[in-house]
Amino acid sequence: MNKNVIISCAVTGAGDTASKNPEVPVTPKEIADSAIKAAKAGAAIAHIHVRDPKSGQLSHDVSLFQEVVERIRESDTDVIINITAGGGGDWVPSDEDPTRGGEGTDIQTPEERHEPVGLLLPEICTLDCGSVNFGDQIYISPADWLRKQAELIKKSGVKPELECFDTGHIRFANQLMKEELVEEQPLFQFCLGIPWGAAADAETISYMKQRIPEDSNWAAFGIGAMQMPIAAESVLQGGNVRVGLEDNLYLKKGVLATNEQLTDKAVNIVQSLGANVLTPQEAREKLKLRKP
Repeated sequence: MNKNVIISCAVTGAGDTASKNPEVPVTPKEIADSAIKAAKAGAAIAHIHVRDPKSGQLSHDVSLFQEVVERIRESDTDVIINITAGGGGDWVPSDEDPTRGGEGTDIQTPEERHEPVGLLLPEICTLDCGSVNFGDQIYISPADWLRKQAELIKKSGVKPELECFDTGHIRFANQLMKEELVEEQPLFQFCLGIPWGAAADAETISYMKQRIPEDSNWAAFGIGAMQMPIAAESVLQGGNVRVGLEDNLYLKKGVLATNEQLTDKAVNIVQSLGANVLTPQEAREKLKLRKP
């Protein structure tokens, strides 16, 4: 069991969720404010995506990332910023020509995915460790692209959070370490329950945690109704916790949530298990973060 738990809040994500829960933050101000509220509720880390302020859909606009980060940094609330570097990886084959991407395809190069990280230098950024069937589309992260991204992240001094949506992603993350593209004491995030990746259950967490280096820090999250059960299971098996509206829109059945409510619920779960919730500064020390 992990007695000193880091809670991360993924405040908005990239999915088509803003129309389903009005508390999903959309504008840079809303995203920053929600991250700050989650931090005050107990989140040591705020995981950041941005959205088009008009449509509410996913955006890669670096200026939007910049506004969010600046608003958080200018606030009086300490929180570790974790910017997504997943970028455009969505591929949907065209009905007319399946060799080409159709409607919904959104692809960025490794350099484009890294741009907000290189400019804003958060303490953490994500690195998705492989391609996966993601619902009815494919999320594409070819190995050579990931090597380029890992090298860019390493040069920037930012710590990569190695997001693993399936078991093969852990194999590739370990390969990045063998190639010295990811440094020692890596940080893993087990992303569970997404169709059609790794399942959200105790057995999957056990399998994945046994295949990462002994000096690793790791967390796990489940989507939807499995968010809080996986939070508890992660702590019991030695890991950290991620909650937030990116992964789940409900506080309980039929009750829409806010990020601070989900964070507060996670805090209560952690403490009810007899563990401590770490502050941002304590999390920095545990994760061995360095100023980029």
